[in-house]
Amino acid sequence: MMNRRTNLIAALMVLKLSSAWAQEGQAPVDHSHHSVAAKRIRSDVKSREKSATAPAATATDMGAMPGMDHSGMDHSKMNHHSMQGMTPSDMTGAAQNSGHDMNHGGATSGKAGDMSGMNHGGGESMSMQGGSAPPDARDPHAYSDGYDFGPIPRPKMGDEDNFGSLLVDRLESSTTRGSTAMTYDWQAWYGQTYDRALIRAEGEIESGTFKDARNELLWAHAITAYLDTQLGVRYDSGKGTDRGWLAFGIQGLLPYWLYVEATAYVNEQGRTAFRLETEYDLLLTQKLILQPRIETNFYSQRDDTRDVSSGLSNIEAGLRLRYEVRREFAPYVGIEWASRFGSAADNIRAAGKDAEEARLVAGVRLWF
Repeated sequence: MMNRRTNLIAALMVLKLSSAWAQEGQAPVDHSHHSVAAKRIRSDVKSREKSATAPAATATDMGAMPGMDHSGMDHSKMNHHSMQGMTPSDMTGAAQNSGHDMNHGGATSGKAGDMSGMNHGGGESMSMQGGSAPPDARDPHAYSDGYDFGPIPRPKMGDEDNFGSLLVDRLESSTTRGSTAMTYDWQAWYGQTYDRALIRAEGEIESGTFKDARNELLWAHAITAYLDTQLGVRYDSGKGTDRGWLAFGIQGLLPYWLYVEATAYVNEQGRTAFRLETEYDLLLTQKLILQPRIETNFYSQRDDTRDVSSGLSNIEAGLRLRYEVRREFAPYVGIEWASRFGSAADNIRAAGKDAEEARLVAGVRLWF
């Protein structure tokens, strides 16, 4: 019974197809081959039922189908749902037999299948970045298009203002066996963020007279956020012969917050010198700070009038513990070791004094 029904349905479908082909002007169907056509239709129905259960082909799958001719496809006219259930071979055959103009991206050309103007690989011809700017593009360095502030005063940036500051790093009493001296070390600057004038002074006063004094007038230029280069002059006075120097160096904070002053000097007599001072603030608490400090001086020639020897002339190393009542005001106490070397040490010993000594210091650090 089922076979008869199937044969009847197949025959009706063949008749319907024959009628449709006749209306389109194609050759009539030979009814003597109904049984062969029915078998072919049943096979085709089973094939389509099987393909209908398969997942729909995606655009990626279509792009990777071997043997598929992209030149005739027009994605703008394709129905996505009509491709569901089709196998690659079905779509290949449909593309080859339909004769439709299938143009990727709707591109037009002189003949079907001409893809010379297309770039499927994302090459340079379709690149969306780089290349020359359009001829009417705005100049990136002239966003105002020539307009200025007019009668309105131009805004003044923060790095254009002049500021000043005074820092007294050491103002202390230094006590050794049998003597007491006053030591000072201060610097003041005035200027802008990148360029400023700097005065730096350090010395020792003993028995009311300057035992040693170093005064510098420098021009400082910022090369990083925490480091300045310096160029200027230095003048030594006090005991011995006064001398003038040309100075150049750096000053500021190195990585890990190490403060440094490194300055080289040269004078008209051909003498050269180098001074290095380093400090580091170790915060025990927010207000209690331990500061190690080292200062060394090197000279190319000895100067007996100023107790200076060639090479490493002297070194000072100490620890100071300060308490910041305010950031701008901090008293401190500490200990320092000082020594002279070479001919300077020999001259000091000949005068009946020690070339090496330990000092107790007490003072105040302030700035405003």
